[in-house]
Amino acid sequence: MIASFVPPRSQCLGPSSSSSSVAAAEAKRRLPSTRASLNRDLHAPQHRPQSASSASPSSPAAAASASSASSSLSYGRRGRRRPQNVDGDFFVDTTCIDCDTCRWMAPQIFTRVDEMSAVFKQPVNKEERLKALQALISCPTSSIHTEKPASDVLAAHETFPIPIDEQKLPGVYHCGYHSEKSYGASSYLIVRAEGNILVDSPRYTKRLAHKIQMLGGAQLMFLTHKDDVADHKKWREQLGCDRILHSEELEDSTAEIEIKLEGRGPWNLGQDVELIHTPGHTEGSVCLLYKPLEVIFTGDHLMMTPTGISIMEQYNKCSVTAQLNSVEKLVDLDFRWIVPGWYISSLFPL
Repeated sequence: MIASFVPPRSQCLGPSSSSSSVAAAEAKRRLPSTRASLNRDLHAPQHRPQSASSASPSSPAAAASASSASSSLSYGRRGRRRPQNVDGDFFVDTTCIDCDTCRWMAPQIFTRVDEMSAVFKQPVNKEERLKALQALISCPTSSIHTEKPASDVLAAHETFPIPIDEQKLPGVYHCGYHSEKSYGASSYLIVRAEGNILVDSPRYTKRLAHKIQMLGGAQLMFLTHKDDVADHKKWREQLGCDRILHSEELEDSTAEIEIKLEGRGPWNLGQDVELIHTPGHTEGSVCLLYKPLEVIFTGDHLMMTPTGISIMEQYNKCSVTAQLNSVEKLVDLDFRWIVPGWYISSLFPL
């Protein structure tokens, strides 16, 4: 079902600081005490790149599309090794774009030093080594390396897509293989009897495509907003999935999207999935509520920090006031878990 009313574009005019403060206070007041408090003082990277091509002057143009397997075989590049890394096998080089992928995937290994990631502790057991290799594979700019050939990197590839939590969210996977085109945002796979859904686009690789096909492929690719479409065309070609994107988000590269959402919604994908229009970060940002597991996928609309929910205000491309109003819209929905596009070191219960 497609809503026919198209919201006025004036909703995304820049807000005044006073209106933003009032909206923030009201949003905080409305959030029940059992939910995490809204926090707009972000603990996020300070220099999210403005474009993939300008993200790192020293990064080859093909870095975003290069195979993660080849990344893991680029050893001994000490000329590019950041001096902020501790001594040892794993290291981050100077092409890092500060996307935070490795820091939430393997927080026991990676940290942030001087506006880039660095290894602060080498893995000391199999679990830590696997986490480090998964981060290496997922790095959107192939900026993580090992000094010695990693004989277990192929086994690490086989762990993708990674179940988020097999007890609490069975059938929900983190795809890994982050793309520089979406600045390292996360992509997910929802496995469901009615047809699997790919949430936002990971970097395309044949290896990941094969693993997704083994899980039943994807009937739909739901794109939360225009920033995180990445390799959507390749996934469409490989999986035959119909892509969903709000019409406010369409650009030349997404003009041929199969399903264009119009108006304010909500829209239902069967009985178990609801799409909620949440303008603010961008004009046509949309969240996906998967009702059977009471989980909401928020893209860039919400992120999680150590102190609670945040809206990535410094990266807002539309209206902070509209985004805060959209946060309020979610309050009355039935969900217990937030799976954001950024920084998911664990599940975030409400």
